[in-house]
Amino acid sequence: MEKTVQHNHNEHTFIYSLSIFFERASYYGFRSLLVLYMIGETIKMPREEAFKIYGWFTICFVLSKIIGAIVGDLIIGNKKAWVLGGIIQAIGIFSLCIPNITGIYIGLAVIVIGNGLFSPNMTSQYGKLYLNKTKLLDSAFAIFYLMINLGSFIGVAIISYIGEKYNMSLGLILAGIFAVISIIFPLLVKQPNAQKLDQKITSTNQNVINILKIITVSILVAIFWTLYEVSSVKIFDIQIQLKEFSLYQAIPASIWSSLNFIFIIPITIIVIFIWLYFYKSQFLKLAIGFISGTIAFAILLLIPDTVSETTLILYLTSLLFLNISEIHIAPILYSILIKYSNPKYLAIIISIAFVPIKLFSLIITPFNEYLNSNSSFTLILTMVVMFLISISLVIAILISKNMSKKEAVTSTIK
Repeated sequence: MEKTVQHNHNEHTFIYSLSIFFERASYYGFRSLLVLYMIGETIKMPREEAFKIYGWFTICFVLSKIIGAIVGDLIIGNKKAWVLGGIIQAIGIFSLCIPNITGIYIGLAVIVIGNGLFSPNMTSQYGKLYLNKTKLLDSAFAIFYLMINLGSFIGVAIISYIGEKYNMSLGLILAGIFAVISIIFPLLVKQPNAQKLDQKITSTNQNVINILKIITVSILVAIFWTLYEVSSVKIFDIQIQLKEFSLYQAIPASIWSSLNFIFIIPITIIVIFIWLYFYKSQFLKLAIGFISGTIAFAILLLIPDTVSETTLILYLTSLLFLNISEIHIAPILYSILIKYSNPKYLAIIISIAFVPIKLFSLIITPFNEYLNSNSSFTLILTMVVMFLISISLVIAILISKNMSKKEAVTSTIK
């Protein structure tokens, strides 16, 4: 582990983080109301149709982000695309308040376009703040990830509460206001210095090794989220059973549903400061993430199908390791993309790098019923795959270190 010399984030980091906080609060807030709004008394859409629209809505983001990234990188610039995307997204959310199916279709289409412009270009702009401070990338994207989680949690809590308690349209209007607030922040800062970007392009050519690193990590992160998704059924099943015990009935339902959030926030804050002052390679962090994931699912495997009151300790321990795993994997993908990509095409690379996550999710869908009904097999499969990835990463790190030592010795001799 190496101590960093420059261990400070500037005000731009926090301004950009506030933008993603409000945008995620808006996005996840209105999403929490969307299906309820479509099948409610105003729209009266059949449940099956509502879920089908919701599914297509989420899938369309994959293509829209690639198109939005191309627009930002090659046509109008990342910052303009970011701001324009936020405006369009806000218009789309407000359009949902039109009390008919036409309003739903128009609103969702406009939101997809807006988010496609906003998301990859915002992330690209944020990453460009660290082109000359790559050792702070991990800490920076841990902050980024923290704000995503805070925004989504608070957005769902506030907007869904207002929508369900008072009025759906009122909740959607608040989500639209949050989207408007999110575009104020990028207007407060200047774009990264153009000269520095040119230097970065010249010094970090997009060679084959960098491409392989990006592809490899994108696939590994996609595998992680796919395994996480298929194994989450066991997690929720344990939680439901634990809530039924009289000993735990005093615990509010909101606490049970927020357990993941309760763990991820303090863990993220801790790693932000550790990674701020001490640097270790991103691939080592990934290895720690997959090792922690292996431990988490091994603990879940120890929990029987019919739980007891004492299961809570094992369950919380597994959640702890699972969240340690998540924070060592999810933000690191962004860091690696920034570090090994050509800044000129950064938004495009970011948007493409997340395609495997959606692709793997679609591939596993036909097997979900079998995996959900055979939780032990699913957990064993998850644990074995994560263990193999962990071993592979450790071996790759050791080989890389040995090669670096040999190169150092060779250069010294010469």
